Amino acid sequence: MTTLADRPRSALLVIDVQTKVVAKGYARESVVANIGKLVLKARREDAPVIWVQHFSDDLARGSDGWRIVPELDPADTEPLIEKRYGDAFEDTALESMLAGLGVGRLVVAGAQTDACIRATLHGAFVRGYDAILVADAHTTDDLSAWGAPPPGQVIAHTNMYWKYQTAPGRTAGVVKTEAVDFGASF
Repeated sequence: MTTLADRPRSALLVIDVQTKVVAKGYARESVVANIGKLVLKARREDAPVIWVQHFSDDLARGSDGWRIVPELDPADTEPLIEKRYGDAFEDTALESMLAGLGVGRLVVAGAQTDACIRATLHGAFVRGYDAILVADAHTTDDLSAWGAPPPGQVIAHTNMYWKYQTAPGRTAGVVKTEAVDFGASF
């Protein structure tokens, strides 16, 4: 249902599953394992897997903390987008890459739920993409010391509100890892 013409493909967008970013992530092991399952499923179904890596003064390119977690193994042929802002579309080549691949539907997983995941979901949706969040494949840190709800509640709230997003000609939704089908509509 994407509003983007001639973009029938789905892609998996793996956001910021970097060593330092997810080191203290809520349910880290199960989230990373689910992302690994999604990567394998996307490859089997011939859906592009696009890796996103954040960089900043605190997360230097090439540093150990910047690297994708060792449990995941990006293929050399899979695109990598480096980003400086929360929204993976902002000031990156993501949009042109997706256009070249014929992608109009994104399946989103990664970190941090309350920052880069939310920003990229909204960025995709307003640009005309269908945007599907994988309910059990995103995580965030515990920021309750700074007034945020506990991370389990942040994740649950994001899953709840993204499930009900609507806009003309676009689909938003939330599914669990086992329900993801890169060739079907949700």
